[in-house]
Amino acid sequence: MQVQKSFEPNANGAGTLYLVATPIGNLEDMTYRAIRTLRECELIAAEDTRQTRKLLTHFEIVPQKLFSYHEHNKAASGPELIRYIIEGKNLAIVSDAGLPAVSDPGSDLVKLAIEAGIAVVPVPGANAALSALIVSGLSTERFTFAGFLPRENKDRRLALESLGQLEGTLLFYESPHRVTKTIEAMLEAWGPRNAVLARELTKRHEEIARGTLEELLTLLNEYPPLGEYCIAVEGESREQAQERKDAWWQDLELEAHVTHYEEQEGLSRKDAMKKVAADRGLSKRDVYNALLD
Repeated sequence: MQVQKSFEPNANGAGTLYLVATPIGNLEDMTYRAIRTLRECELIAAEDTRQTRKLLTHFEIVPQKLFSYHEHNKAASGPELIRYIIEGKNLAIVSDAGLPAVSDPGSDLVKLAIEAGIAVVPVPGANAALSALIVSGLSTERFTFAGFLPRENKDRRLALESLGQLEGTLLFYESPHRVTKTIEAMLEAWGPRNAVLARELTKRHEEIARGTLEELLTLLNEYPPLGEYCIAVEGESREQAQERKDAWWQDLELEAHVTHYEEQEGLSRKDAMKKVAADRGLSKRDVYNALLD
Protein backbone atom coordinates (compact mmCIF):
# COMPACT_ATOMS: atom_id res chain seq x y z
CA MET A 1 0.00 0.00 0.00
CA GLN A 2 1.14 3.54 -0.74
CA VAL A 3 0.16 6.67 1.20
CA GLN A 4 1.01 9.89 -0.61
CA LYS A 5 1.41 13.26 1.14
CA SER A 6 1.11 15.50 -1.90
CA PHE A 7 2.32 18.73 -0.30
CA GLU A 8 5.23 17.32 1.67
CA PRO A 9 8.77 16.98 0.22
CA ASN A 10 9.53 13.52 -1.15
CA ALA A 11 11.70 11.65 1.33
CA ASN A 12 13.61 9.91 -1.46
CA GLY A 13 14.59 13.19 -3.13
CA ALA A 14 12.54 12.50 -6.23
CA GLY A 15 10.49 15.11 -8.00
CA THR A 16 6.74 15.13 -8.55
CA LEU A 17 4.54 14.31 -11.53
CA TYR A 18 1.87 16.99 -11.97
CA LEU A 19 -1.20 16.29 -14.10
CA VAL A 20 -2.11 19.74 -15.37
CA ALA A 21 -5.49 20.43 -16.96
CA THR A 22 -5.54 22.74 -19.97
CA PRO A 23 -8.52 24.54 -21.58
CA ILE A 24 -10.84 22.48 -23.78
CA GLY A 25 -11.37 25.46 -26.06
CA ASN A 26 -11.69 28.68 -24.10
CA LEU A 27 -8.32 29.96 -22.87
CA GLU A 28 -10.03 31.77 -19.99
CA ASP A 29 -10.60 28.36 -18.38
CA MET A 30 -6.89 28.02 -17.58
CA THR A 31 -6.47 28.18 -13.80
CA TYR A 32 -3.98 30.30 -11.86
CA ARG A 33 -2.58 27.14 -10.30
CA ALA A 34 -2.08 25.49 -13.70
CA ILE A 35 -0.13 28.51 -14.96
CA ARG A 36 2.03 28.62 -11.83
CA THR A 37 2.72 24.88 -11.98
CA LEU A 38 3.81 25.03 -15.62
CA ARG A 39 6.10 27.94 -14.82
CA GLU A 40 7.70 26.22 -11.82
CA CYS A 41 8.20 22.71 -13.25
CA GLU A 42 11.59 22.03 -14.80
CA LEU A 43 10.06 19.72 -17.40
CA ILE A 44 6.81 19.65 -19.37
CA ALA A 45 5.57 16.64 -21.35
CA ALA A 46 2.98 17.31 -24.04
CA GLU A 47 0.84 15.21 -26.34
CA ASP A 48 1.41 17.72 -29.18
CA THR A 49 4.32 20.09 -28.54
CA ARG A 50 3.18 22.49 -31.27
CA GLN A 51 -0.22 22.89 -29.64
CA THR A 52 1.30 23.23 -26.19
CA ARG A 53 3.83 25.85 -27.32
CA LYS A 54 0.93 28.04 -28.43
CA LEU A 55 -0.64 27.70 -24.99
CA LEU A 56 2.64 28.41 -23.19
CA THR A 57 3.31 31.44 -25.38
CA HIS A 58 -0.14 32.86 -24.67
CA PHE A 59 0.50 32.71 -20.92
CA GLU A 60 4.13 33.82 -21.28
CA ILE A 61 5.51 30.54 -19.95
CA VAL A 62 9.02 29.62 -21.08
CA PRO A 63 9.66 25.93 -20.35
CA GLN A 64 13.15 24.77 -19.42
CA LYS A 65 12.55 21.63 -21.44
CA LEU A 66 9.51 20.47 -23.43
CA PHE A 67 9.14 16.77 -24.23
CA SER A 68 6.90 15.01 -26.71
CA TYR A 69 4.89 12.23 -25.06
CA HIS A 70 2.09 10.55 -27.02
CA GLU A 71 0.56 7.20 -27.92
CA HIS A 72 3.23 6.33 -30.48
CA ASN A 73 6.34 7.08 -28.39
CA LYS A 74 5.13 6.39 -24.84
CA ALA A 75 6.97 3.07 -24.55
CA ALA A 76 10.32 4.79 -25.12
CA SER A 77 9.60 8.22 -23.63
CA GLY A 78 7.82 7.05 -20.47
CA PRO A 79 10.83 5.45 -18.72
CA GLU A 80 13.03 8.41 -19.72
CA LEU A 81 10.62 10.89 -18.13
CA ILE A 82 10.40 8.77 -14.97
CA ARG A 83 14.20 8.77 -14.75
CA TYR A 84 14.26 12.57 -14.78
CA ILE A 85 11.70 12.69 -11.96
CA ILE A 86 13.65 10.15 -9.88
CA GLU A 87 16.68 12.42 -10.28
CA GLY A 88 14.73 15.23 -8.62
CA LYS A 89 13.06 17.07 -11.51
CA ASN A 90 9.41 18.11 -11.35
CA LEU A 91 7.45 17.17 -14.45
CA ALA A 92 4.11 18.56 -15.62
CA ILE A 93 2.20 16.56 -18.20
CA VAL A 94 -0.53 18.11 -20.33
CA SER A 95 -2.84 16.81 -23.03
CA ASP A 96 -4.02 18.77 -26.04
CA ALA A 97 -7.16 19.78 -24.14
CA GLY A 98 -8.67 19.05 -20.74
CA LEU A 99 -7.44 16.63 -18.11
CA PRO A 100 -4.39 14.51 -18.96
CA ALA A 101 -4.67 10.75 -18.39
CA VAL A 102 -8.34 10.71 -19.48
CA SER A 103 -8.54 8.77 -22.76
CA ASP A 104 -4.89 9.57 -23.48
CA PRO A 105 -1.46 8.00 -22.81
CA GLY A 106 -0.91 10.09 -19.70
CA SER A 107 -2.51 7.26 -17.74
CA ASP A 108 0.45 5.01 -18.64
CA LEU A 109 2.90 7.56 -17.27
CA VAL A 110 0.88 7.75 -14.05
CA LYS A 111 1.19 3.97 -13.62
CA LEU A 112 4.95 4.11 -14.18
CA ALA A 113 5.28 6.92 -11.65
CA ILE A 114 3.30 5.06 -8.99
CA GLU A 115 5.38 1.93 -9.53
CA ALA A 116 8.52 4.05 -9.01
CA GLY A 117 7.17 5.57 -5.78
CA ILE A 118 6.77 9.02 -7.33
CA ALA A 119 4.09 11.42 -6.05
CA VAL A 120 1.37 12.11 -8.63
CA VAL A 121 -0.50 15.38 -8.04
CA PRO A 122 -3.63 16.56 -9.92
CA VAL A 123 -3.98 20.17 -11.02
CA PRO A 124 -7.66 20.08 -12.02
CA GLY A 125 -9.52 22.17 -14.54
CA ALA A 126 -11.81 21.90 -17.54
CA ASN A 127 -13.17 18.51 -18.62
CA ALA A 128 -15.39 17.98 -21.66
CA ALA A 129 -17.31 14.93 -20.42
CA LEU A 130 -18.30 16.46 -17.09
CA SER A 131 -19.12 19.76 -18.76
CA ALA A 132 -21.52 17.93 -21.07
CA LEU A 133 -23.01 16.02 -18.15
CA ILE A 134 -23.89 19.04 -16.03
CA VAL A 135 -25.69 20.83 -18.88
CA SER A 136 -27.41 17.72 -20.19
CA GLY A 137 -30.44 17.74 -17.93
CA LEU A 138 -29.91 14.00 -17.42
CA SER A 139 -29.17 12.37 -14.07
CA THR A 140 -25.93 13.45 -12.42
CA GLU A 141 -26.32 11.22 -9.35
CA ARG A 142 -24.60 8.33 -11.11
CA PHE A 143 -22.73 8.29 -14.40
CA THR A 144 -20.28 6.18 -16.40
CA PHE A 145 -17.55 7.61 -18.62
CA ALA A 146 -17.04 5.24 -21.55
CA GLY A 147 -14.74 7.39 -23.69
CA PHE A 148 -14.53 6.37 -27.36
CA LEU A 149 -16.47 3.30 -28.47
CA PRO A 150 -14.62 0.57 -30.44
CA ARG A 151 -14.31 1.14 -34.18
CA GLU A 152 -15.24 -2.39 -35.28
CA ASN A 153 -19.00 -2.97 -35.62
CA LYS A 154 -19.04 -6.22 -33.65
CA ASP A 155 -16.94 -4.82 -30.80
CA ARG A 156 -19.07 -1.68 -30.70
CA ARG A 157 -22.30 -3.73 -30.49
CA LEU A 158 -20.91 -5.79 -27.62
CA ALA A 159 -19.84 -2.64 -25.77
CA LEU A 160 -23.25 -1.04 -26.23
CA GLU A 161 -25.00 -4.22 -25.08
CA SER A 162 -23.01 -4.16 -21.84
CA LEU A 163 -23.30 -0.42 -21.26
CA GLY A 164 -27.00 -0.42 -22.01
CA GLN A 165 -27.71 -2.34 -18.81
CA LEU A 166 -26.10 0.29 -16.57
CA GLU A 167 -28.10 2.76 -14.54
CA GLY A 168 -27.06 6.40 -14.60
CA THR A 169 -25.98 8.64 -17.46
CA LEU A 170 -23.52 7.31 -20.02
CA LEU A 171 -20.81 9.66 -21.32
CA PHE A 172 -18.87 9.28 -24.57
CA TYR A 173 -16.37 11.15 -26.74
CA GLU A 174 -16.72 11.06 -30.51
CA SER A 175 -15.15 12.61 -33.60
CA PRO A 176 -17.23 14.38 -36.27
CA HIS A 177 -16.65 11.73 -38.94
CA ARG A 178 -17.89 8.91 -36.66
CA VAL A 179 -20.61 10.55 -34.57
CA THR A 180 -23.51 9.75 -36.94
CA LYS A 181 -22.60 6.07 -37.10
CA THR A 182 -22.27 5.99 -33.31
CA ILE A 183 -25.72 7.50 -32.74
CA GLU A 184 -27.18 5.01 -35.26
CA ALA A 185 -25.60 2.14 -33.31
CA MET A 186 -26.92 3.48 -30.00
CA LEU A 187 -30.43 3.84 -31.41
CA GLU A 188 -30.34 0.29 -32.75
CA ALA A 189 -29.05 -1.10 -29.45
CA TRP A 190 -31.09 0.94 -26.97
CA GLY A 191 -34.08 2.39 -28.77
CA PRO A 192 -35.22 6.02 -28.41
CA ARG A 193 -33.49 6.98 -25.16
CA ASN A 194 -33.06 10.62 -24.18
CA ALA A 195 -29.62 11.92 -25.06
CA VAL A 196 -27.52 15.04 -25.54
CA LEU A 197 -25.02 16.02 -28.22
CA ALA A 198 -22.59 18.68 -27.03
CA ARG A 199 -20.07 20.02 -29.51
CA GLU A 200 -17.34 22.66 -29.41
CA LEU A 201 -17.75 23.05 -25.65
CA THR A 202 -16.55 26.42 -24.27
CA LYS A 203 -15.78 27.64 -27.81
CA ARG A 204 -17.54 30.33 -29.86
CA HIS A 205 -19.73 27.80 -31.68
CA GLU A 206 -20.68 25.74 -28.61
CA GLU A 207 -23.90 23.87 -29.29
CA ILE A 208 -25.92 21.56 -27.07
CA ALA A 209 -28.72 19.50 -28.64
CA ARG A 210 -31.15 17.65 -26.36
CA GLY A 211 -33.68 15.07 -27.51
CA THR A 212 -34.08 11.36 -28.18
CA LEU A 213 -31.40 9.43 -30.03
CA GLU A 214 -33.73 9.33 -33.02
CA GLU A 215 -34.14 13.12 -32.98
CA LEU A 216 -30.40 13.65 -32.66
CA LEU A 217 -29.79 11.36 -35.62
CA THR A 218 -32.22 13.42 -37.69
CA LEU A 219 -30.33 16.56 -36.69
CA LEU A 220 -26.98 15.07 -37.74
CA ASN A 221 -28.40 14.00 -41.10
CA GLU A 222 -29.75 17.49 -41.68
CA TYR A 223 -26.68 19.39 -40.51
CA PRO A 224 -23.32 17.70 -41.21
CA PRO A 225 -21.28 17.13 -38.02
CA LEU A 226 -18.63 19.71 -37.20
CA GLY A 227 -16.20 19.77 -34.27
CA GLU A 228 -15.53 17.32 -31.49
CA TYR A 229 -18.53 15.81 -29.69
CA CYS A 230 -19.48 14.68 -26.21
CA ILE A 231 -22.50 12.38 -26.06
CA ALA A 232 -24.57 11.90 -22.92
CA VAL A 233 -27.27 9.19 -22.90
CA GLU A 234 -29.67 8.24 -20.15
CA GLY A 235 -29.00 4.83 -18.63
CA GLU A 236 -31.36 1.99 -17.95
CA SER A 237 -34.01 2.94 -15.40
CA ARG A 238 -34.34 1.01 -12.15
CA GLU A 239 -37.74 -0.22 -13.30
CA GLN A 240 -36.27 -1.52 -16.55
CA ALA A 241 -33.37 -3.15 -14.72
CA GLN A 242 -35.71 -4.90 -12.26
CA GLU A 243 -38.02 -6.00 -15.04
CA ARG A 244 -35.09 -7.49 -16.96
CA LYS A 245 -33.79 -9.18 -13.80
CA ASP A 246 -37.17 -10.74 -13.04
CA ALA A 247 -37.88 -11.80 -16.62
CA TRP A 248 -39.01 -15.40 -17.06
CA TRP A 249 -36.36 -15.97 -19.75
CA GLN A 250 -33.46 -14.70 -17.67
CA ASP A 251 -31.89 -18.13 -17.11
CA LEU A 252 -32.43 -19.37 -20.66
CA GLU A 253 -29.69 -19.60 -23.24
CA LEU A 254 -30.36 -17.58 -26.39
CA GLU A 255 -31.18 -20.66 -28.47
CA ALA A 256 -33.63 -21.95 -25.85
CA HIS A 257 -35.30 -18.54 -25.69
CA VAL A 258 -35.87 -18.55 -29.46
CA THR A 259 -37.05 -22.17 -29.40
CA HIS A 260 -39.64 -21.30 -26.74
CA TYR A 261 -41.36 -18.81 -29.04
CA GLU A 262 -41.17 -21.21 -31.97
CA GLU A 263 -42.71 -24.11 -30.08
CA GLN A 264 -45.03 -22.42 -27.59
CA GLU A 265 -46.33 -19.58 -29.76
CA GLY A 266 -45.83 -21.07 -33.22
CA LEU A 267 -43.70 -18.18 -34.45
CA SER A 268 -41.37 -18.43 -37.41
CA ARG A 269 -37.64 -18.50 -36.72
CA LYS A 270 -37.33 -14.90 -37.89
CA ASP A 271 -40.22 -13.63 -35.76
CA ALA A 272 -38.99 -15.60 -32.75
CA MET A 273 -35.56 -14.00 -33.00
CA LYS A 274 -37.19 -10.59 -33.37
CA LYS A 275 -39.17 -11.14 -30.17
CA VAL A 276 -36.10 -12.40 -28.30
CA ALA A 277 -34.22 -9.28 -29.37
CA ALA A 278 -37.03 -7.12 -27.97
CA ASP A 279 -37.07 -9.09 -24.69
CA ARG A 280 -33.34 -8.75 -24.14
CA GLY A 281 -32.86 -5.23 -25.41
CA LEU A 282 -30.63 -6.44 -28.24
CA SER A 283 -30.64 -5.73 -31.95
CA LYS A 284 -32.01 -8.41 -34.27
CA ARG A 285 -28.58 -8.58 -35.87
CA ASP A 286 -26.94 -9.38 -32.51
CA VAL A 287 -29.32 -12.29 -31.92
CA TYR A 288 -28.83 -13.59 -35.46
CA ASN A 289 -25.03 -13.37 -35.26
CA ALA A 290 -24.93 -14.98 -31.82
CA LEU A 291 -26.94 -17.96 -33.04
CA LEU A 292 -24.67 -18.37 -36.05
CA ASP A 293 -21.53 -18.66 -33.87
